[in-house]
Amino acid sequence: MNSTRVGLLLSSIIAIALCHFVIFGQIQTSPTTVEIHGQVRFAEGGAPAANVVVRLESYEGGGSISEAFTDRLGKFRFTGIPPAQYSVRVRQSGYRDTQQTIDMTITTSGLVMLQLLPEASRSTSTSTVGTIDANVPAAAQKEFDKGAAALAEGGKDKIAFAAHCFEKAVSIYPKFVEARLKLGTAYMDLEQWEKAQQALLATIEVDPKAFNALFALSEIYLRQNKIADAEKVLVQGLAIQDQSYLGHLNLARVYWEKAHAIKDLAQAKPALEKSYEEVKRALTLNPDLAGAHLLKGNLLLRVSRTADAVTEFNTYLRLEPNGPFAAETRTLIEKIKKATAAGRPTG
Repeated sequence: MNSTRVGLLLSSIIAIALCHFVIFGQIQTSPTTVEIHGQVRFAEGGAPAANVVVRLESYEGGGSISEAFTDRLGKFRFTGIPPAQYSVRVRQSGYRDTQQTIDMTITTSGLVMLQLLPEASRSTSTSTVGTIDANVPAAAQKEFDKGAAALAEGGKDKIAFAAHCFEKAVSIYPKFVEARLKLGTAYMDLEQWEKAQQALLATIEVDPKAFNALFALSEIYLRQNKIADAEKVLVQGLAIQDQSYLGHLNLARVYWEKAHAIKDLAQAKPALEKSYEEVKRALTLNPDLAGAHLLKGNLLLRVSRTADAVTEFNTYLRLEPNGPFAAETRTLIEKIKKATAAGRPTG
């Protein structure tokens, strides 16, 4: 019913007319596109899964519609898609396929939370965070569950609330390893680095084999430029779980930083070679790891393998065209092209 007809109705039914008018207006202004956002985390420990390929598929036909890479917080987003039913799927080497169906015909914005579970065939002889602790008191478990639910909703306020819940869970049961790890990663999401560091160190103190805590701690040490500390925890973590491509990438970053501080190429060579081996290992485990291609390009450029470096830089841009280093990488490629055309060395 349009506004002209509403104006002609008797006063006794104005309320009904207004209701119809509001409904009509909503239909007129309903968006033609929707968006889906979400996060991918490791089931064992809850750490964010960065640089993971997330596929958006048609629920009815099953065909792939779009792909996105998770950022360093494990978050992804699909925008400008038509209202329909979709499946959001992750296939990651070493982990079970996981997917979630979402109906976008009744909402304009949908949230999807996915967890990566290790394949059943993977060895379970090593201790991993996430194993159910039968000694966890009910009160601590309740706080943990509240925190996990808040994390699933996303948003800074919810993450802060989740951190508060994990704090309470740990205060009730100090040996609650999974709660300690989630507390540390929640602080990382909130960029409260000192609190995150303390929470992760406490996790490792309770469970020295909590490799996810070691890898997360390396991120903080790299931010703080504590290269030796980062190397130590990464070597520890990879000794427990060698299949972590992010662990190998971070160790490659450690050796790159060591080499970067040495001007003489001959003296820097041992660190460069270590970095190159680690980045190759990371790419073997995950060929689409954008950050690894970027680092490999820098390593190749350092030893004057210019053409190979440009290939890696272009791969990085293909995988992460709007990434944090995309603009700098494009500028560097143009600089290399101009230097090559002028016959000048670029290494």
